[in-house]
Amino acid sequence: MKSMFMEKLLPRFLEYVAIDTQSEPTSKTTPSTEKQWDLAKKLIMELQQIGMKEVSIDENAYVMATLPSNIDRKVPTIGFIAHYDTTPDFTGKNVTPKLVENYDGSTIVLDKKNNIELSPDYFESLKLYLGQTLITTNGKTLLGADDKAGVAEIITAMEYLITHPEIEHGTIRVGFTPDEEIGRGAHKFDVKKFGAEWAYTVDGSQIGELEYENFNAAKATVTFIGKSVHPGLAKDKMVNAILLSNEFISLLPPREVPEHTQDREGFFHIHSIQGSIEKATIELIIRDHDATHFQARKDLLLDIAHKINAKHPNSVEVAIADQYQNMRAKIEPHFHIVEIAEEAMLEVGVTPIIKPIRGGTDGSQLSFMGLPCPNIFAGGHNFHGKYEYIPLESMQKAVETIVKICELTAEKFVSHGKK
Repeated sequence: MKSMFMEKLLPRFLEYVAIDTQSEPTSKTTPSTEKQWDLAKKLIMELQQIGMKEVSIDENAYVMATLPSNIDRKVPTIGFIAHYDTTPDFTGKNVTPKLVENYDGSTIVLDKKNNIELSPDYFESLKLYLGQTLITTNGKTLLGADDKAGVAEIITAMEYLITHPEIEHGTIRVGFTPDEEIGRGAHKFDVKKFGAEWAYTVDGSQIGELEYENFNAAKATVTFIGKSVHPGLAKDKMVNAILLSNEFISLLPPREVPEHTQDREGFFHIHSIQGSIEKATIELIIRDHDATHFQARKDLLLDIAHKINAKHPNSVEVAIADQYQNMRAKIEPHFHIVEIAEEAMLEVGVTPIIKPIRGGTDGSQLSFMGLPCPNIFAGGHNFHGKYEYIPLESMQKAVETIVKICELTAEKFVSHGKK
């Protein structure tokens, strides 16, 4: 692609990350924060300016638009989706990125005053990008490449197709969502209105990532009820809820935690604990790619509670709520949508990295809502914190991949099947 055109990608991305769109899990509204509207409204104007059609925004700040087909045969309508909120776990206010051109492999000083550094000795992925342009944080905020990079890449790809009508494509739908980072990005997504046969979320990490399976996920709250007695008279009478919570944790498999697992290995992740003698709670998430193993993990929590309750009746209560499912079951019957993305990457010089997502994705929920939706790379690393960075060249390859997917779909597929 012409470098003159790609020059639009960087300023577009920098404009997006400068707008604070941090989501809030305790909010009951959609979007969960009022400030997400700021970027959503900007996207509406930009989509109109580049020539997209049927540009819309609904009462929940879901943005959609259409690039009409430029061919006279019927091919599947496909879509590209990204979210514009950022994680509630780290501030996205006053994002001021740094550009590191022609990266030489040395440690990057993000914040000299506070000794915040991006070192290739710790973040080995940096070594993959020698000679490239890196976009980093200033060491005080996150960057927001998750997923404003995906937003910028989709819009840049659409603009490229609009200005290059010689590239044949069918009808393309794009969608931008709030609140993905708090697990609600697909909750109010109107699949029928979107009208695509399949779609791709552009929300992956490293260049080449192509994912069509993710964790089965649940969250659990375990509540412990104790009995407070004066410690001098406590023998055989006190029940310390804090110690009950400690006993519960000790009965979980010690190596099945995020810091000791990888690939398709599942885990328990305790992320919050609060307590006193009379009451304590722990909150954890449960993750596993395999549905049978996932159920076994949930059963284990109940079994541990049963054992403790046998010694101290009615002292432990477990509440488990499923969050999302592995989208593999919904995508494998339509596996050509993965194959076309893989071929597109190869044609633009990207080596596909096909692996399971150790997390969730809007694509999971959307797949179970009737829109098969694998995930492709946006290009960033170290999401959700001050060490986040993204190579500009990876963003450019994401744009090329999106364009090529559109082109290959028109070339290889007719509606509801291959030629």
